[in-house]
Amino acid sequence: MTGLTFRKRGEPEERLDLSPLVPARLAGLSEREVAALPVGTSRMGLTVGDVFEVVGGDPSSICFAGGSTRFDRIGEAMQAGGIIVEGDAGARLGRAMAGGRISVEGSVQGHAGSGMSGGVIRIGGDAGERLGGPLAGEMSGMKGGTIVVSGSAGPRAGDRMRRGVISISGNAGADVGSRMIAGTIVVAGTAAGTPGRLMKRGTLFLCTGAETLAPTFLDNGPADLLILTVMARDFAAGEVGPVAFEGMAMRRLGGDTAVLGLGEIFLPC
Repeated sequence: MTGLTFRKRGEPEERLDLSPLVPARLAGLSEREVAALPVGTSRMGLTVGDVFEVVGGDPSSICFAGGSTRFDRIGEAMQAGGIIVEGDAGARLGRAMAGGRISVEGSVQGHAGSGMSGGVIRIGGDAGERLGGPLAGEMSGMKGGTIVVSGSAGPRAGDRMRRGVISISGNAGADVGSRMIAGTIVVAGTAAGTPGRLMKRGTLFLCTGAETLAPTFLDNGPADLLILTVMARDFAAGEVGPVAFEGMAMRRLGGDTAVLGLGEIFLPC
């Protein structure tokens, strides 16, 4: 059986809250019932049917045929199933997701994967600010799962990250891995700002180096560690795929000693 498809009629005039359109909430609903779900964020009262042509199918597999930067909260709190976005997506993609898979062909805006605890997010383009990071007032960001970005990421990716993996094929904006508590971030390109600022634990791989580092990181010298080879092979065999640091001579910096100081940054020698 083919999946449930939402074919975009045209660019919406307002930002949309698409959090109701996840497999668990759509199971058992008819096309008419799905089309009547409210998704607008203004007094216009937009419904799914106003924005999309709904083509029935198995709701465990959802496709947005046509994306938009105004499509916010896609896949929020999803627990299983799959979502494909043929284009761009707005803010909070995969927010608080616990399982399943989201694949976006284009770019996404801020807070993708915020608070996620499981599942996989794949972004074909760029990611906005605070990828996997917390919303204002929250004490922790990403708690598990995997995020793979084919392009670059905005500032503060992995902020307050507790667990999981973020892989960025392009560059990272300012302060990637800020306030990390645990987890792993791999950046194939260059890291701007001061990566790892105030990180307590966790691991940052900055495969092309960093613009600058905080003076509270301690250079531990070359790191000819077997675990780096093991991690690279594990990533290559899993969701992340091949990583830039495989076979690369690395040096290790420990920190941030301004806080707990048990984190580590790996840079090319």
